[in-house]
Amino acid sequence: MQQFEIAHIREQGVDLIIIPLDTEFGDKDPGDQQTILITLQEAAKFAGLAGTVVPVWRVGNSHNFIAPKNWHPFFASLPYSRVVASLNKVLTIN
Repeated sequence: MQQFEIAHIREQGVDLIIIPLDTEFGDKDPGDQQTILITLQEAAKFAGLAGTVVPVWRVGNSHNFIAPKNWHPFFASLPYSRVVASLNKVLTIN
């Protein structure tokens, strides 16, 4: 069983499920990243959480993310410290 601290927020009228992941996530190939993203999205849906899952991970003094293109400006300007400060739930994957 894995547990992830998440930030389940509503931004600009849209539900988002932001999940900070280990920096190693960024080293995975894109196919593996997508598989993990799908697993997290399914787990969030199973847990009754509405919204789009957006994984974020540290890269040096900054961060990276996987989000729909229309959300790139928001996540590019979002300080990682705000992500951490917004953690408000735990998502469990069996």
